[in-house]
Amino acid sequence: MDAMETETLERTDTDERVDDGTDDDAPKVFHYVKKNKIAESAVMGTHVVALCGEVFPVTKSAKPGSPVCADCKRIFETLKT
Repeated sequence: MDAMETETLERTDTDERVDDGTDDDAPKVFHYVKKNKIAESAVMGTHVVALCGEVFPVTKSAKPGSPVCADCKRIFETLKT
């Protein structure tokens, strides 16, 4: 059985962002979603479902070292075994 391919993506919920008075709109955490759904979401504007259950459209990709949703990370670790 092949392991599920995932990437991290922005969580777009406004309650995940902290208004610190700057114009930085970077998300607080990124989520794992099925890799084959990323391009479709980015082009068509459809929503993706993260491993943790969050639903959102793809608007940004995570950069190396970006914070990852703790629930997504925990779930992904269980899928690797």
